[in-house]
Formats: sequence, structure tokens, C-alpha cells
Amino acid sequence: MNLHRKGRAALVLALVAVVAMAFRVSWNALRDIAGAVGADDTAAMLYPFVVDGLMALALIATLVLADRDRAFALRVLGAYTIASLVLNYVHGLVPELHGRTVDWGRLAEWDPANWALVLLATSLPVGSIYFGSDLVAKVLHHRPAPIPTASANAEESTETDMKRSTADLSVSTPAPIIPNTVTLPRPVAVGFLKSTLPAKPSPSIAPAPVAPIERRAMAAESTRPRRATGRVPEAAKPTRPKRTPDQLLAEAREATADWPDVKVTGEGIRRAIHTSPANARSLRDTILAERAAMAVEVA
Repeated sequence: MNLHRKGRAALVLALVAVVAMAFRVSWNALRDIAGAVGADDTAAMLYPFVVDGLMALALIATLVLADRDRAFALRVLGAYTIASLVLNYVHGLVPELHGRTVDWGRLAEWDPANWALVLLATSLPVGSIYFGSDLVAKVLHHRPAPIPTASANAEESTETDMKRSTADLSVSTPAPIIPNTVTLPRPVAVGFLKSTLPAKPSPSIAPAPVAPIERRAMAAESTRPRRATGRVPEAAKPTRPKRTPDQLLAEAREATADWPDVKVTGEGIRRAIHTSPANARSLRDTILAERAAMAVEVA
């Protein structure tokens, strides 16, 4: 296990060393390209970090992310690798870039090629900001999948079953008892000593006929509750006698004697004297009409 970890550590260190050396080799080319497209000395010194630094960031994101995010990091790494290769190639083809004697903004003799190279060199910093921020956000929001522990659980369950199946006896199991085997004489066939008479034939019994099952139409059962029929028992009938309209009016006058006109409503009368809504509305109209007539007489 230690050898395996040491091998991984050595591989990572070797990768870091190769990347550092490649970054140093590409430093001059990217710095001269930045100066040729208008960057000052400080910007030209930082320009290699923009290109090769994002490549290192995309490589780390590729090792951390998975599925679609890993594919996106690989595409960013490939695109910036190709861009760095093109700029290094142009630096090798144009000797004037080495001494910075080339005209400002002139990377190639052919105008379309020069425009494309200038666009590539000037767009890499903006792309580094966009793609670098996106990769960092993906890495920070990445949640690694949990490692299943099926093997450990299987081992625990096997040990548990073995412990449960073991007998908890303090003494050893007694040896099995072997019964004494007695050899019996071999039976002898008696068919040649006695003659066997043929058995009397038994009369055959005819099966009783089975009547076929008739199909009858049956009414479908209804799930609705049946309505009660018949006379209502005396115990279920209300014991309160039915009141006449005059009795209802007298009770309503008595109940609403101290009520203001606003409170005299059908619902209030219905609750006060326990009558139907229709009777309550009729009593309300009557009481209000009586109060209006009394008010006119007083006036």
C-alpha cells in the first residue's frame, strides 16, 4: 500500500516538473506575442500566466469533475493548448518577434492571417476570465459520489451469521449412538407353494348424473344507502307542539322587544324562537312594519 502511494506521489511530482519546464519554454514566445499586440512590459510578463495558467487550472478541474463537467474542462484544456501551440509556432516563424522589432499589431504578412492571430492573442485573456470562473464554480459546487461499502457490509453479515450459528454449549456434543444391526433372514417367495384363486370380479358402478348449473340473472348490488320506508316511530317524532302564526308572532315580539331595528333580522329571530327561515323572515317583516307604523304615529 505504501509503495502504491509513493508511486502516485512520484507521478504527480514528475507531472508538475514537466508542466513547469514547458511553461518556462513557452514563456518567451507568449511574452513577445503580447508585446507585439500592444501590451506593456508588465502585461507582457503576465500574459503567459493567462494562457498556460488556465491550462493548469483546466487540468486540475478535469481530475476533480465528472461526466459533463469533466468533458467541458477537457474542451477548455484542448482549446487553450491549441491556442498556445499556434502562438508559439508564430513566434518561431517570425524572427522579428524575438528582438521586438516587428511592427505593432503585425504578426503575419497576409492580412487575414494577421487579423486572425491578433484576434486570437487578444481574446485569450477574456476567455481566461470566463472559462476560469466557470471551472472554479463547477469545482466548488461539485459533490463526489459516495463510495459504496457493500464488501464491508457483506463481511460483517457473514461474521454475524457464523457467530449466530455457533452453539453456546459449555460441554462438548456427545458422540452419536450407533444402534446394533441384526441381520434378518432373506425372505423367500411363496408363489410356488400355494396356488392363488382369481378374485371375484366386482360390479362396475355407474357415476351418478350431475345436474348442470343453470345461469340465472341476478340484480346488481347498489352501493347507495336505501331510503327508510314505513311510518316514523313515535319516539322519533318531535315532542314540541306545532305553534300557530299568532304564537310565533307573540314569541318574536317578546324576544325582540329590546332589540334595535338593525338587529332585527331573519337569522336572529330564527335563532331566538327556533323556527324555520321562511317564518323568521315573515316575522321580521311584520315586526319592522309594526315599528315603522308606531314611529309614524308618534311623529
